[in-house]
Amino acid sequence: MDQLPVEVIGNILSHLRAARDVVIASATCRKWRLACCKHLHTLSFSSKDWPIYRDLTTTRLEILITQTILQTSGLQALSILMEDVDEFLASTVTAWLLYTRETLRQLHYNVKTMPNVNILEICGRHKLEILDLAHNSIVGVEPNYQRFPCLKSLSLSHVSISALDLNLLVYACPKIEALELVNPEIAMSESQVTVELSSSTLKSVYVEAISLDKFILEADGLETLHLKDCALEFFELIGKGNLKHFKIDDVSVIHLDIGETVEDLETVDISNFTIIWPKFYQMISRSSNLKRLRLWDVMFDDEEEVVDLETIATCFPYLSHLSLSYDVRDGVLHYGLQGSSYLENVVVLELGWTVINDLFSHWVEGLLKRCPNLKKLVIHGIVSEAKSHEECQMLASFTTSMVEMMRRYIHVDPHFKYE
Repeated sequence: MDQLPVEVIGNILSHLRAARDVVIASATCRKWRLACCKHLHTLSFSSKDWPIYRDLTTTRLEILITQTILQTSGLQALSILMEDVDEFLASTVTAWLLYTRETLRQLHYNVKTMPNVNILEICGRHKLEILDLAHNSIVGVEPNYQRFPCLKSLSLSHVSISALDLNLLVYACPKIEALELVNPEIAMSESQVTVELSSSTLKSVYVEAISLDKFILEADGLETLHLKDCALEFFELIGKGNLKHFKIDDVSVIHLDIGETVEDLETVDISNFTIIWPKFYQMISRSSNLKRLRLWDVMFDDEEEVVDLETIATCFPYLSHLSLSYDVRDGVLHYGLQGSSYLENVVVLELGWTVINDLFSHWVEGLLKRCPNLKKLVIHGIVSEAKSHEECQMLASFTTSMVEMMRRYIHVDPHFKYE
């Protein structure tokens, strides 16, 4: 250890991340203390790392954090996550950011202050590449002054911001590639009733727990779009057909448009969602290069619409990963076994139920026959705590049938996941 260069020790300490661990390790010897002061590049203060943070007064916490930060030079990644702690003094937090902003590349910030600290004004125009803000307010974005020339990833969680300021903030990040919005408090004005975001560099967008009338996203280079737990009347993606991964989870939307050019789609993951099948099918049917398809707990707007295996096999010949949930409504089975086309390239098959019956094992075997090159089968099931004798018999019968079935498909690796 004595032969290790002080720079290497600094790198080792940086991998500890948690400030408490770094301080304890730096007490090893004078050389490690020097490495902590001169070559530490990553530091994290989190109330989840050390529960005692919650028991200290805010004044004591401010002193501890201030002493630790001021003993470093050249921090590149700073994380201050104190969501379970009372409000800090804005002047103290501002001093931390002013001291580190010249070298910071990453800032993860969740601190309650009084008054609110303007992160954009303090950290704008510097070298920040990743900005993760939570429980903060952003007011009056000035894109020419509060500019982030190097920022590639922006995450806003439980942040209060107007629709106009959100658009201006994205505009102020000319190199942004990833945007994450989690439960933002979008302030609407009479002149700004629609959230419109535009960026030619965006590659990934994740939106969770947002409720809007209209959301228009213009991103020519977008490759990944994930909407979760959202309520939207209108959502439109305007791009140049570069979308590769599209995921929707528990979303309510009346009008959904992801563009006409979706030939490059490789992943479509739909769960807890009501589909107007003809429109949705028209959107994705041209995605002949689709590799992964997941339709899980999906409702169809038209009760007469039935999606069968033949449709999936003919539209997506290169499919390698297929996930379907067993769904029988009014005696009609979705993802039925009609037709004779094989899913030649499917190597992973995930199947599940919410309510099991005698037909489930027959449906599973029918799908196995249609996937001649299958390597892995995953069965997902829901098992309630209180079960009647009939339900126990049903589960036992299914288990027996699966054991017998797997003896005939010895080349398939089975897995079972129960909730």
